[in-house]
Amino acid sequence: MAKEGGFFRMQLQIHSVFIPKPKPKFLFNLKHKKIESFCSTSTLILNSYKPNKPQLVWPSPTDEIPFWNKEFPCSDHMGVDEYDADADVVSNHDHHQLMHITHVTAEMAPIAKVGGLGDVVTGLARASLSCGHTVDIMLPFYECIPRHQITDLALITTFNSYHDGVWIPTEAYRGLVSSIPVIFIQPSNHFFKGKHVYGGSYNELDAYVFFSRACLEWMQVTGTQPDIIHVHEWQTSVLPLLYWDMYHNLSLKKPRIVLSIHNMEHFGECSEQQLSKSGLNGSLYATIDKAVDERTIGHNPERLSLLKGGIVYSNAVVTVSPTYLKETMCSGWLSSTLVSNRHKYVGILNGIDTAIWNPALDIFLPAKFHAKNLEGKKLCKYFVQRGLGLASSDSALDMQTKVPLVVCITRLVAQKGLHLIIHAMKRVEQLGGKMIILGKAPDGNIQREFEGLANLHNEGPSIRILLMYSEELSHMLYAAADMVFVPSMYEPCGLAQMIGMRYGAVPVVRKTGGLADTVFDMDDPQNQEKANGFVFEGIDETSLDGALYRAFSYFKDNPNKWNNIVKKIMEIDNSWNNTAGKYIELYSSIKANVN
Repeated sequence: MAKEGGFFRMQLQIHSVFIPKPKPKFLFNLKHKKIESFCSTSTLILNSYKPNKPQLVWPSPTDEIPFWNKEFPCSDHMGVDEYDADADVVSNHDHHQLMHITHVTAEMAPIAKVGGLGDVVTGLARASLSCGHTVDIMLPFYECIPRHQITDLALITTFNSYHDGVWIPTEAYRGLVSSIPVIFIQPSNHFFKGKHVYGGSYNELDAYVFFSRACLEWMQVTGTQPDIIHVHEWQTSVLPLLYWDMYHNLSLKKPRIVLSIHNMEHFGECSEQQLSKSGLNGSLYATIDKAVDERTIGHNPERLSLLKGGIVYSNAVVTVSPTYLKETMCSGWLSSTLVSNRHKYVGILNGIDTAIWNPALDIFLPAKFHAKNLEGKKLCKYFVQRGLGLASSDSALDMQTKVPLVVCITRLVAQKGLHLIIHAMKRVEQLGGKMIILGKAPDGNIQREFEGLANLHNEGPSIRILLMYSEELSHMLYAAADMVFVPSMYEPCGLAQMIGMRYGAVPVVRKTGGLADTVFDMDDPQNQEKANGFVFEGIDETSLDGALYRAFSYFKDNPNKWNNIVKKIMEIDNSWNNTAGKYIELYSSIKANVN
């Protein structure tokens, strides 16, 4: 363990400062059943649908405020017949002792969500809470976090945490996000400042190394000792090293560490000097059996991988689907490390948070629906198409809903199969369908390419490319879609296909990773009981064409069979109900094996 002068020279102050939450603004007036519309006067009002419900105001692409940016109610159970929608409640596992579980993460939905990591952290935390466990999430207090989405936010602790030879004054806040306790870590320096979760003007690796140590420091100065510390991705992979080689030798004795790898694409590559900023001696980890990046052996200088170090030092390592576990042990430079640690490496399929993703209660939908009543889905489809200019005001609802709508919601990165997404736009149009793409590219060249495609297609009758991310719009698109398209080159788990099914969108996917564990082809005679989508295996356009053709043929030629598929997939349980128990069993097993 690295020695540091003044390790205990810190001041602990406990605060009870309450920061009030702004009062929510409502679009719907539930008492008087009115809609306050910000739409332009060109929008039409549907008077014939459910006269006892609020009138539905059709959006227009010429509206001053896009329909997904308008204000939504904080809660709304209107728009669907009385129905016992399955909430994401997990039965208590009596044979397991209740535990205290702390997630340390760079993302959390909905307040700091960039990708699926945020969804998984929130969903797993909520499911574990439902089992009766004590759960909290530790998250950087990014400047961009919308504070009005945090309930009962209060400053609870001020303390100092070490970084690069300096003890940095740091504040810890506590609040509730989606009813989940969250501890926000806010250093007094420039870390985590900026308009976005990632991409600030600070060094991100330095910031997350600081955050990882600050979380342990907070536990030490407050006497908090969870049973399980669950870290996620490279951003917090240094925490297991800090725990076992520093804090476990001080006062933190109880916790055991679980590392989740959501995507093996990012390794947390760093230098010995950068790791040393944490207070550890970085040179001690530059060995094959610890954290050296094998790709750099023989280079000057050699590099370290925080993710590899986290794999070696954690009590258990989880990846997010059984198929991805097999793939990662067979390819990639980390495969040898994973194989040598296979005794503690497990694949547990992600779930989706069905409290957030529930078409029967979703506050973002213009009409609610469920598997026993799909009328609301038709309205959602027409609503979205009207708002994006894919359906005109004089077109009949029935006519528009008979044209297949394909939706692709994704980050625009190479992993997601960009060449297949581009090809699908052309192929869907040729097949007589419509397609909407929602996402943005972190790479400027890719962003510019898709901007060119948007300029080419967005005024046409069939394709819309929306280069942004909107949580509200993503809910609407899943509800509107007939098919959800996920053509990934590799996909550790994938949530889009599961969310799509929850909303009655039939998945069209490439067979890889978690997609192979959740989507089974309609024409596979060996999997007819599980059949729930259309699967292709190749990375070429011809393979994709075959899957799209089959999907469109089912939609157009067998409408009754298609409706049965939609009802079937909506009733598949991809919630955390199925997977939270596996995490609890894993937590219990490593808690029991205390050395």
